[in-house]
Amino acid sequence: MEVKNYETVFILTPVLSDVQMKDTVEKFKKVLVDNGAEIVHEDNWGLKKLAYPIGHKNSGFYQFFEFKADTQLIATLETEYRRDERVLRFLTTALDKFAVDYNERKRKGLVGRKRTEEKEAQA
Repeated sequence: MEVKNYETVFILTPVLSDVQMKDTVEKFKKVLVDNGAEIVHEDNWGLKKLAYPIGHKNSGFYQFFEFKADTQLIATLETEYRRDERVLRFLTTALDKFAVDYNERKRKGLVGRKRTEEKEAQA
């Protein structure tokens, strides 16, 4: 059993009500937790315009999870994505130590701050 850090983003069809969207997100969160994953961070990016139409849809609900899990869980999670007709697209990525560090700094607000401080000092 090898535990790694992962992040997954999935896009849900925009025709869902707010309750249906939240239920679907909870379903995938439950798949992760029930299979032993530790959720590090989750973020609802909301309704966004797609870069290109998918199934005659021009927008979708974006959801992001960062988690630690056994490598075998990814196959289970992606099978659940494929079986659910509400999911337009998904992407799961394994994170290396640099990506994990970057995500932690980003959550703390440390990413991009130095440039902002430099611009304020010059003004």
